Amino acid sequence: MRNKLWTVALALAFTAALTGCATKKYVKQETGTVNTRVDQVQGQVEQNQTRIGEHDKRLASHEQQMGEISKTAQEALNRAQEAGKLAEGKFLYETVLTDEKVKFGFDTSDLSPEAKAALDEFANKIAQDNQGVYIEIQGHTDNVGSDKYNEELGLLRAESVRRYLSQEHKFPLHRINVISYGETSPVADNKTRQGRSQNRRVALVVLK
Repeated sequence: MRNKLWTVALALAFTAALTGCATKKYVKQETGTVNTRVDQVQGQVEQNQTRIGEHDKRLASHEQQMGEISKTAQEALNRAQEAGKLAEGKFLYETVLTDEKVKFGFDTSDLSPEAKAALDEFANKIAQDNQGVYIEIQGHTDNVGSDKYNEELGLLRAESVRRYLSQEHKFPLHRINVISYGETSPVADNKTRQGRSQNRRVALVVLK
């Protein structure tokens, strides 16, 4: 009888040991699985945080751009909205061609090779973006000459740009507006030669 009891006890102990090993192995496997899942979730959380961070940066950049919109660009947006020319009523960007860069030449509205190259680059960007945009071309001058003369010269320069975009790049005329500010909206001091050169400019305001 004792031998039988001893045998039964050993069998129970052995079974318990096996069960304990199996339980430990199972727990270890489950723990490993949980850790893997935690790592995966943590990785996804980090990726989402990165995406959110990038989105916030883009949003901040867009808000900064909108915050830096020039007074004349804002006026262009207001005019286009009042005329019902825009689908979304948004300012996209502004390109400024200054006399320093494109060399309009004193007292002329003719486009230099540098000006045409700058307009080619502008037109190519519009084509690549493939958006139905509306463009206001603004002519500006320095303060040399009368107000009336500078208003006319600013308009002639804006018209030269519109004509080039229409003839060379097939921009539809009904999607372009021209206006002259003459000498009324300087961006630099007209008392200096460099300042006057910056004020002799054409701005292209792109809206949608």
